[in-house]
Amino acid sequence: MKRNVLIIGAGGVAQVVAHKCAQHNDLLGDLHIASRTLAKCEAIIASVRDKGAMKVPGTFQAHGVDAMDTAAVAALIRATGSQIVINVGSAFVNMYVLDACIQTGAAYMDTAIHEDPAKICETPPWYGNYEWKRRAACEKAGVTAILGVGFDPGVVNAYARLAEEEYLDRIESIDIVDINAGSHGRWFATNFDPEINFREFTGTVWSWQDGAWQANRMFEVGREWDLPVVGKQKAYLTGHDEVHSLSARYPEADVRFWMGFGDHYINVFTVLKNLGLLSEKPVRTAEGQEVVPLKVVKAVLPDPASLAPDYTGKTCIGDFVKGAKDGRPAEIFIYNVADHREAYEEVGSQGISYTAGVPPVAAAILIAQGVWDVKKMANVEDLDPRPFISLLNRIGLPTRVKDAAGDRPVDFG
Repeated sequence: MKRNVLIIGAGGVAQVVAHKCAQHNDLLGDLHIASRTLAKCEAIIASVRDKGAMKVPGTFQAHGVDAMDTAAVAALIRATGSQIVINVGSAFVNMYVLDACIQTGAAYMDTAIHEDPAKICETPPWYGNYEWKRRAACEKAGVTAILGVGFDPGVVNAYARLAEEEYLDRIESIDIVDINAGSHGRWFATNFDPEINFREFTGTVWSWQDGAWQANRMFEVGREWDLPVVGKQKAYLTGHDEVHSLSARYPEADVRFWMGFGDHYINVFTVLKNLGLLSEKPVRTAEGQEVVPLKVVKAVLPDPASLAPDYTGKTCIGDFVKGAKDGRPAEIFIYNVADHREAYEEVGSQGISYTAGVPPVAAAILIAQGVWDVKKMANVEDLDPRPFISLLNRIGLPTRVKDAAGDRPVDFG
């Protein structure tokens, strides 16, 4: 049984991970959290203590580390005796932390594909450019590496596998829909790291359709979705991580990702982009100072973690899966609804961070128990979805399914 967890990162998602690990430290053992800014790690641990989240008395320590320094991360893993690493730092650090896990034998997981700060929207499949290149090394070292185990990517990948095994005989299309129907009360803000958020939307929108990659522009293709709880919502075809692994498992199906955006967000985004303020390329001011416009925008926007106290409303994220069952056309929607206020009251973060932070803790528990300790690299759809979804049902992210028979909880008994 693997025990002792090192959390990399100290943002809103890391706060959720810390609280949820504390709630299950009887299974996960000693807890550690590390980032470049030690004070942020200490503040998260303080919030865990304030909530009384530790299930049993135990260790929870903060550390300072540069996660882009593989040797330093490996040394910290060894020093803390961590056998599981939950990487919820910036997507820029993935490969460095993954390599540290391969060196030390610790299990690895993340919630997004690695990104090169100098590149935006690389050639598909994005996993093939980075993480998948370490498949052989993970298997040789017997290292479990679970990629993209947030909500999207992550839980939605498990939903696709569940549809394949439980509800449909043939899958023809997978449409992942992510709607945040909440309000944070700010004039403009992003729900997670603005730099990562904007980078997702400034490049080409890639989807997998008719057995090939299709390119579109951001906000070029939109449609209205009628969803449980949050009702009718406009969402736009968006490039996203899970499309790049699901298309490999379901090459005969169309795989698309849709994200909801309000008109105000689109207007602000468009102005920022047209002015060149979302560029990752350095520019020089009249005073001779070199700056990166995107980093300047990030610096002046609200810290996503600061949105949590005022956030209200709900999220709805799930998979519309079409295909056939018993020779007849069939369609299902497998989904979760999360509440921003409930998330804040439990862990001090808003619902977007909550949906991203709970799943890697569930994965860590399954690795600790040996259920998902597969000793190789895997995307979530490569693994049995039942124990994962069952655990999520119990620890804060219940799953429901809507089809011709009605709308009901997913319960494996």
